[in-house]
Amino acid sequence: MPRYRLAIFDYDGTLADSIPWFRSVFQDLIARFGLAPVSAEELEGLRGLSGREIMTRLKMPMWKLPAISRDMRRRKLAAASEISLFGGVPKLLADLQDLGIKTAIVSSDSEASVRLGLGPATALISRFDCGASVFGKHHKFRRVARRLQIDPSNTICIGDELRDIEAASAAGMNSGAVAWGYALPVALQAARPTHFFGSIEEMTQRLSNP
Repeated sequence: MPRYRLAIFDYDGTLADSIPWFRSVFQDLIARFGLAPVSAEELEGLRGLSGREIMTRLKMPMWKLPAISRDMRRRKLAAASEISLFGGVPKLLADLQDLGIKTAIVSSDSEASVRLGLGPATALISRFDCGASVFGKHHKFRRVARRLQIDPSNTICIGDELRDIEAASAAGMNSGAVAWGYALPVALQAARPTHFFGSIEEMTQRLSNP
């Protein structure tokens, strides 16, 4: 029997290959909200920082965060049909369902955008809790587990950012970090997630084991 009964996934950078899109809108976002300029080279360096460190580097006051998040969700919904899932994601979700592991998505993105991106794979998801604040994912993690009646100790939260690891810890859940997303693998490993996945195939294999 698998160790986990519930796997909660982040969406962007974890299931969906949205980083190229993010890079394409980043400079416009900087200009629109009057944030500190960042060169292409510096943008790559941001991948090794935590969310709060990124805000400091961009000179982004906390009060601007809700407006920036709304703007990003609006842009992302408009582009959702152009952003593909990573190869193997539908099979991963189907395999987890076959193993008896429920799957949920907690994302800062809108639920409409996530559903559009997932397409037919939407039917494999037991619960959506989207529109998460940058630093509020742990509340949604707990709510998803509670509504699916699964203990936090039987839950793993899988994402591609340092804040996903932090949120899982705050929710009393195990964490999984992926090597193919936004944050640099070395930064994720330094944060000591419960599991570090180098590929989607490795994730399936390790989650299937007791």
